[in-house]
Amino acid sequence: MSKAILNAKPQFIRLLIPAGKAAPSPPVGPALGARGVKSMDFCKEFNARTAHIEPGTPIPAQIFVQPDRTFTFNTKTPPTAYFLKKAAGIEKGTGRPGHDIVGTVSLKHVYEIAKIKQTDAHLKALRLEAIAKSVVGTARTIGIQVVP
Repeated sequence: MSKAILNAKPQFIRLLIPAGKAAPSPPVGPALGARGVKSMDFCKEFNARTAHIEPGTPIPAQIFVQPDRTFTFNTKTPPTAYFLKKAAGIEKGTGRPGHDIVGTVSLKHVYEIAKIKQTDAHLKALRLEAIAKSVVGTARTIGIQVVP
């Protein structure tokens, strides 16, 4: 092997892919193809791993591409904004955060979302209350009011 390949670091890609609907079309194909990875292999594995989730739910994926063109990936829970919009029954957030309110969610919804988000590796160390405060902050930024 050449010295360049031995000293190369793994590359890191972040993508937001609908559950069970990964295809070699954009954004997956170009992101992986540029790094020499067969996107069809990733798509099959991703779709198999997200088969239990409602199809179309956006799933953040972290893909690590090794210098020998092999890959590993981790999936996380859907974004907080996705859960909030679903709970409030709205399609999209406001264009003017802090001015317009486009929906409401209860404190019960906030804690349910926080419990789901607590399963993510980077949030495991935080208390549920801290994650719930983060969920409330996200709700404000997309124009959703939290009611007791």
